[in-house]
Amino acid sequence: MDAPSPFFEDLPDDHKSGYVALIGKPNVGKSTLMNAMVGRKLSIVTRKPQTTRNRVIGIHSDESHQVIFLDTPGIIKPQYRLHEAMMGQVESAVRDADLLLFLHDVTQDSPDTFSLEQAGERPAFLVLTKMDLIPNEQALPLVEKYTELRGFDEVVPTSAVKGTNVGTLLDLIVDRLPQGPPFYPKEMVSEHPERFFVAEIIREKVFQQYHEEIPYSVQVNIVEYEERTNEKDFIDAEIVVNRKSHKGILIGKGGRALKRLGTAARKDIEPFVQSDVYLQLHVKVRKDWRDQESYLKSYGYRG
Repeated sequence: MDAPSPFFEDLPDDHKSGYVALIGKPNVGKSTLMNAMVGRKLSIVTRKPQTTRNRVIGIHSDESHQVIFLDTPGIIKPQYRLHEAMMGQVESAVRDADLLLFLHDVTQDSPDTFSLEQAGERPAFLVLTKMDLIPNEQALPLVEKYTELRGFDEVVPTSAVKGTNVGTLLDLIVDRLPQGPPFYPKEMVSEHPERFFVAEIIREKVFQQYHEEIPYSVQVNIVEYEERTNEKDFIDAEIVVNRKSHKGILIGKGGRALKRLGTAARKDIEPFVQSDVYLQLHVKVRKDWRDQESYLKSYGYRG
C-alpha cells in the first residue's frame, strides 16, 4: 500500500480548501490584493494596464485551511490573439473557482457591467479596492448600484496598501470554502516554476524603468536557467519587442539602459530565488508577435 502524502497527515476533520479567483477590469488592484493575502509578492504590480497576462497562482495555508488564489488578467475586449488567450485564462479561472472575488476600484463610481457579465452566477464577494483614497461613505452609492445588478455573498471594502480588511476578507473566504484536504504541500506558495517569476520580475522592471517609452507589448522569456554549485546561478533572458526603435530604447546609449535594467532586476531576483545570479539580457524584435499563434504558443500563452 502506498504511503499517504505527507501534507495529508494530521489534518483536522474540518479542514477547508478551495480555489478563489480574483477578477475585474485592469488596474483594480487584483495583484496587490493577492500578494497581501498570500504574504509574498508573486504577481507583479505596475501602473500599466493589463500587466497580468497569465493566471498566477498564490497559495495561503495554515493548519486549518488552504486557499488557492487565482490572480487573473484584467477583463477587456480582445484586440489581439494575445488578448484572446488572456481572456481564456479568466474564463478557466471562473470555471475552476469555488468563490469569485469581484474587484472594483472605488475611485471609479460606475459599476463595471462588462466584467460583471464574466462572473456569471458563480458565488462571489464584491471587494472594493483602494478605500484609502476616498471617505468610506462615498462608496455607499456604488455598493447600492452593484447589489441592484446581482447578489453578492459579502461586500468587503479594502485597501491592500494599508492592509485594511485584508485579514477580515481572508477569514470570510475561509468560512465559505468547502471542507477537504489541501491540494498542495502546506509550505508551497505557488505552483509556478522559478523561471516564471524571474521573467515576471524582469518585465516589471521594464515597465518601471522605461514608463511610457516602451509599450505594454513587451515580452520576457527565460532562455536558460542554470543552477550552479559554488558560483552564481546563470540566467539568460530575452526581451521581445514589436519595433526596432523599442530595441534601441531598451538598450540605450552604449548599452547603459539595459545594464541598469539588469541591475534592478537582479536585486529582486536574488532574494526571490535565494541565490546570487549572473543575469544576461538581450533584446529581440518580433513584429506583431501578439497576433502570431506560433509565438504565443512558444511563449506559453494558451486560450
